[in-house]
Amino acid sequence: MKISYKQRIIGYFLLIFTLFAIAITLFEQSQEKKSRVENLESQLNNYAEIIHALIRLHQSSGSLATHHLREIEQLLPQSVRVTIISTDGKVIYDKDVNDISKMENHLGRPEIMNALYSSHGSHIRMSASVNQEYLYYAKYYTSYYVRVALPYNIDTKNMLKANNLFIYIILALFAVVLLLINYAAERFSKSIIQLKNFASQVKNGRPIPSNISFAEDELGDIGNELTDIFKQMETTKQNLETEKEKLIRHFQFSGEGICIYNPRKEKIYTNTLFIQYLNLLTDHPTLDANELFTNNIFKPVCDFTNSAQRETNHLAYSITQNGKTFSIQTIVFHDNSFEVTIKDISKQEKTRFLKQEMTSNIAHELRTPVTSLRGYLETLNSQDLDSARQKLFIQRAFLQSIRLSNLIEDVSMISKIEEAPSLFTIEKVNLPQLIDELRIDVSDKLIENKTTLHISIPGNFIINGNYSLLYSIFRNLTDNTISYAGQAVEIHIENYMEDENYYYFSYYDTGAGVSDKHLNRLFERFYRVNEGRTRDTGGSGLGLSIVKNAILFHKGNIQVKNHAGGGLEFLFTLKKQIN
Repeated sequence: MKISYKQRIIGYFLLIFTLFAIAITLFEQSQEKKSRVENLESQLNNYAEIIHALIRLHQSSGSLATHHLREIEQLLPQSVRVTIISTDGKVIYDKDVNDISKMENHLGRPEIMNALYSSHGSHIRMSASVNQEYLYYAKYYTSYYVRVALPYNIDTKNMLKANNLFIYIILALFAVVLLLINYAAERFSKSIIQLKNFASQVKNGRPIPSNISFAEDELGDIGNELTDIFKQMETTKQNLETEKEKLIRHFQFSGEGICIYNPRKEKIYTNTLFIQYLNLLTDHPTLDANELFTNNIFKPVCDFTNSAQRETNHLAYSITQNGKTFSIQTIVFHDNSFEVTIKDISKQEKTRFLKQEMTSNIAHELRTPVTSLRGYLETLNSQDLDSARQKLFIQRAFLQSIRLSNLIEDVSMISKIEEAPSLFTIEKVNLPQLIDELRIDVSDKLIENKTTLHISIPGNFIINGNYSLLYSIFRNLTDNTISYAGQAVEIHIENYMEDENYYYFSYYDTGAGVSDKHLNRLFERFYRVNEGRTRDTGGSGLGLSIVKNAILFHKGNIQVKNHAGGGLEFLFTLKKQIN
């Protein structure tokens, strides 16, 4: 059965509105439920604070005992269950359990685990101690956990249940929209019938009445436009010529040299860039595009277009001439006319060369640790050594394996940043916490080098970015200082400014620094200020390159200079929003 336009438009609008109504209803319900949960958790948090205050009061007087904890029962509603848990998971007190010695260790409880890592946590589950379902809320207070719980019964569920008033409003709007859609569809349907009759007149060759009129709506406007089209046939031809001129202009400003030839190899059209490239590739100046067929550089094009048994209609090859590399392509069309394009790909070739150079550098860097590792292992395998020398050779082989592993990890990191940045997730990162983790990781090296770390970053500093890449920025800068700045130096990390878009950081040490001539090359891969410098310290030679790429990932930039008080200073920015 054929469905009328009116039926279709009503169906489409109803479907769209229904999906929209369902989506917004689900969203409102979830938001309201979330709000109710947050309110209930806020109430439970207040209970936990009251309990914590009572515990601190008695602890300060040195008189905390079980009967003091029982005072909690007088402060809270009867239905609230209270549990005090030590940091090792042992239950110290439970309002509803008399013999707490039989209770299991609670460190594995979901609400306790969440409280450990984010100061508070909640969970709904069945209690193993009293065999009742509870809504638990736990809060961490340094030396113990306070957990409060409400029975997850009908009253609690009703507290968390979203109000249905919004659904009734949506249903009322649905009825109103249905009436409005029916009215609009009726008007559109009349205009479509009128437009259909007009099209039938044109199709059957009947003259269009001079007084024809359409409804005053969008479809009526279309009918009037169609009428004008039939009165402007000659104007259309002129418009086609204009479009042809636009196409020619596009060819003129294209980044490729383009020339189109007919089957007899006569030029149909060429742009100026084609002639320029032709002059670069030939021995003498010319303005004739047919010069292409007399030059040996374009012999593959001639052979391809002359061939009667081509396996493909496309030919592509590249040549190097006068210090530049060009890509030459030919496409043969069905009528044997063809197009030749010349494109300067020198930049792409340079990029390819740089990648090859990096591959060569990597192979060079791998050769030393692999050769050393192989030599130590061959010596251990072929000679009967005493235990002391065996231990020495094994230790040296182990150090080479670590160096090899670090090099592979650094190369992988750079490749991942450049080739697959989408694999790095963006999250909110607590920068002081990240630097504390760094301080712990390098503490042994700092002590060994008598290096001190000074941090000037606000305690609540949160930044949007990738945790591992942000960590690699500060870790590689710190490792660089430890390896090359010398003994008894200071490291300073400071967030010295921010504006609407960026955070500004300064990292400097008070070490040896480098000569100014090396500053512009410090971020190059495998660049060494002194030959053998990276190998002696066990680094991969990629640390500062990783730093630069990680900062570029965060839409920032980095510069380096010699610090006024000695040592190197790195000034870099990180964008506040990088999505």
